[in-house]
Amino acid sequence: MLRKNFLLTLLGLLAGFSGEAWAQGSFGVVSQTLPNPTNEPKEVFPVPSERQMKWQETEFYAFFHYGMNTYTGLEWGNGDENVNTFAPTRKPDPEQWLRLCKAAEMKGGIAVVKHHDGFCLWPTETTNHHCQNSSNKFAKETNIPRDFAAAAKKLGMKYGFYVSPWDRNSAHYGTDKYVTDVFLRQCFELSQYGTDQFEMWFDGARGGTGYYGGSYGSRDIDESYYYDIPNLRDSVHRVCPDIILWGLGGEARWCGTESGYTNETTWSMGSGLSGSETEWKWNPSESDAKATSHGWFYHDGEWPKDSETLFKMYLETVGRNATLILNFPPNKAGRLTDADSTQLYDLGNKLRSRFKTDLAKTASVRATLTRSGGNYDVSNLIDGDKNTYWATDDGQKSATITFTWDSPQTVRYVMLQEFIRKGQRVKGFSIETTADGTTWTPRATNIQTTTIGYKRIIPLNGSTSDSYGSGYKVRGLRVKITDSRACPLLHTLSVY
Repeated sequence: MLRKNFLLTLLGLLAGFSGEAWAQGSFGVVSQTLPNPTNEPKEVFPVPSERQMKWQETEFYAFFHYGMNTYTGLEWGNGDENVNTFAPTRKPDPEQWLRLCKAAEMKGGIAVVKHHDGFCLWPTETTNHHCQNSSNKFAKETNIPRDFAAAAKKLGMKYGFYVSPWDRNSAHYGTDKYVTDVFLRQCFELSQYGTDQFEMWFDGARGGTGYYGGSYGSRDIDESYYYDIPNLRDSVHRVCPDIILWGLGGEARWCGTESGYTNETTWSMGSGLSGSETEWKWNPSESDAKATSHGWFYHDGEWPKDSETLFKMYLETVGRNATLILNFPPNKAGRLTDADSTQLYDLGNKLRSRFKTDLAKTASVRATLTRSGGNYDVSNLIDGDKNTYWATDDGQKSATITFTWDSPQTVRYVMLQEFIRKGQRVKGFSIETTADGTTWTPRATNIQTTTIGYKRIIPLNGSTSDSYGSGYKVRGLRVKITDSRACPLLHTLSVY
């Protein structure tokens, strides 16, 4: 009897009742918490970190190559330039640079503050080869990191710095002392100009000939370990939690060109133009490009590329799951030219006008499949909220989304965005339009409609060179997701 009462009491406690209640037959309902009550889709790895998401959302930003090379006419200085050669004719004005680029719909900028010549545009403690040691009165007032960060904050823009790992001036380059006493300290100094920096830019230069403190010669290193990038990355992240260390930093990749172009198929994993669907590491693509006719630095006689060419670059980078960093070099007065200004304003006007009215928001929209158990309705595609998304059930890797209008609409572009916080998924899609509601015509058939990723912009006429055109009069448009790594997740689908 004693053992029976003990067992009854134990079972009652395990069920959440007293032994007395159990013995008397007083049963209650035991509440349960389901592990996934809203049927939230699982991640398809790899996925971006929070800082990588914020970086990707910057989309389009400026590059400003300015420094000793502006005054020597070189692209790669040797490192033996006299500091007095740096001689601005006016005090450099980073606010002017950023203000003009904001007019072009750029969200931020990266300022070159040390190139391969080792000349620093701030009063660093790591070398005497810096701007304020020049005899020029405007050079003595120059501190580009300080003024650039202040201007960005004033204008509500993101900012960061390019600092070359290679230093053709330093006698210590190629030794351990360079890394600990020069390069890492310079990166730390730059991190002090603002904890909200979004990118620190390293290129892949791995040494070569140079001045090297007067010894002259060639010094080559293995960049994979020489710069102690893991330690640098952790150290900078402690100060600047949202910063992406580009290139050698291993948090975003170079797409492989300097022409404002990436492939139509672009994965956010892997390397090069296309990346790879099967790579294990999230490594999104950035495309850099020169907006002017000559080099990365200012050269007398140069001119800016026209705004239609720059718009084409935008479509072929931001519109293909990459970011675009577009270079406008300040001149010897430390300013962008009037000709630069004209093209920047024209570019901004094109971006604003061509993507002004999202016709999807006035359409009736339906999907052939919708995920059960939570808020995954197709209406999430047009609600303007990047945190809500349409999805299908697990195992359903294809579906069709259809937009219809009561009256004909002129359409030119379709923009699609995946909910990449849960991984990049879509492997294939197609777009069709109808003028009469019955007969459907494939569009952009010469474009690889494979990957989407963070953002994909499809010119319906199939051309990035003459993308605007006259458009198509339609009453309906449909997007067919034809293949995906897992159930597709889209947070926005816009029609322009």
